[in-house]
Amino acid sequence: MTDAAAPVPERSASAELVGRLIARGWTVAVAESLTGGLVVSSLVSVPGASATVRGGVVAYATPLKHTLLGVDAALLAAEGAVHPEVARQMAEGVRATAGIDGVAADVGIATTGVAGPAEQDGQPVGTVYLAIATPEDTRVATLALAGDRAQIRSQAAAAVLEFALRCIRPNSP
Repeated sequence: MTDAAAPVPERSASAELVGRLIARGWTVAVAESLTGGLVVSSLVSVPGASATVRGGVVAYATPLKHTLLGVDAALLAAEGAVHPEVARQMAEGVRATAGIDGVAADVGIATTGVAGPAEQDGQPVGTVYLAIATPEDTRVATLALAGDRAQIRSQAAAAVLEFALRCIRPNSP
């Protein structure tokens, strides 16, 4: 036995986000395309997540972004699924979709983009749009990621959690 203290594990972005949402009394819903469920899976892996996570929608096929999340059909027809306004509408749409008894989720998180192997909607592999919708506003981020399909999906999932932490301030005492 040694006297050296064991290193303290770093708190994951998922755990930090779940804790922050619970502290604020906010609920969250996730709309995913290229990440295919990685984001909501990461959130629900945190003990106590059921106090805040309402659910997730994997709208991988473009038409589902309209039918399940309310993304404007004309926008999808004109721009395709890989567009910043699509991400914005996905995040706002999942808040409403995850409504319970007429009350929307407080936070909507969305990912859309191109994981590869080929470009989509005229967008190169690695193009990713993230959106966070809160009662205060909706913010969109643009990423240009590198790597193979699995790496891009993983990086996008991690990035949207970090983006959510930047958008959702800790609850003031």
